[in-house]
Amino acid sequence: MISDEQNPPQKASFDYRQAARRLMSDHGTTIILLLMLVVMAFASPSFLKLSNLMNVVRQVSVIAIVGIGVTMIIITRGIDLASGSVIAVVSVVSASLAHPEQSWPLIVPITVGLAVGAFTGAISGSLVGLGKIPAFIATLGMMIAARGSALIYSDGRPISNFTSSFDFIGRGYLFGIPFPIFVLGATAISIHVLLAHTRFGKHVYAIGGNEQAAIVSGINVPKCLILVYTIAGALSGLAGILLTSRVSVGQPTLGVGYELDAIAAAVIGGASLSGGIGRVYGTVVGALLIGVLNNGLDLLRVDPNWQQVVKGMLIVGAVLMDKRRHG
Repeated sequence: MISDEQNPPQKASFDYRQAARRLMSDHGTTIILLLMLVVMAFASPSFLKLSNLMNVVRQVSVIAIVGIGVTMIIITRGIDLASGSVIAVVSVVSASLAHPEQSWPLIVPITVGLAVGAFTGAISGSLVGLGKIPAFIATLGMMIAARGSALIYSDGRPISNFTSSFDFIGRGYLFGIPFPIFVLGATAISIHVLLAHTRFGKHVYAIGGNEQAAIVSGINVPKCLILVYTIAGALSGLAGILLTSRVSVGQPTLGVGYELDAIAAAVIGGASLSGGIGRVYGTVVGALLIGVLNNGLDLLRVDPNWQQVVKGMLIVGAVLMDKRRHG
């Protein structure tokens, strides 16, 4: 008989490769962001200036807010191409109500802007949920219609000269911190709680994971989808108000390409185009990564055309990582 002392049990060896893969899978975007911050700090002495960092986060806040709404849609296995155009139509509508001559209180342009954004989202959600139209087609149609509506409403001309209270939304500071950062923080926390700690949030993930199973389990899929797109539209409206205030003009051409940056932020942040997976935190980090990249390349005076190439490669790389993580 062989005693335990002669044949001691072997200790299980730690698999460093598996641990590294798991770390990159769970926190890869955050790690890449931190590495990029270090690289940019060495590459450009101006990068770590507080004023520059504040400016980066102020600019990122708009994309991040839109991206949070887009993330909800991607979780349901949808896509939103209309967010940039929704920013434009909200921009001209809210700008027209923020004139000092109008004498409207601040709540009016904000409420109307959010309502316009929510309304466009509700239409897209109805087309997807009730009309069974693919999200790509529904939001593509809304993208064109919203842009046209912005041009019609403003007669193709910019709208400027706002009240001081409206200017504060995008350009003001609170406790020395740009006000849009507080708006982003409140938005991110609210949507995180909605997705992670409510029945509605569980339904959103269930629809993205398996829509047929969600239907069988009694989830009202059309109603849920309409609500998801409505919230996403309202967030695009909020982003439109912030951006209009920041640039001090309501433009029917505002928001061009923002839908792509928002989708990129969501995908880079870990949202799966296959549905059922996505986090608010990841999207915010993804937006920060894009913002840091843009700012760093600007400081290094890289040609804007090459910046687009780099951003495109980043998006494709994020999708490839998503495929490897989730098959």
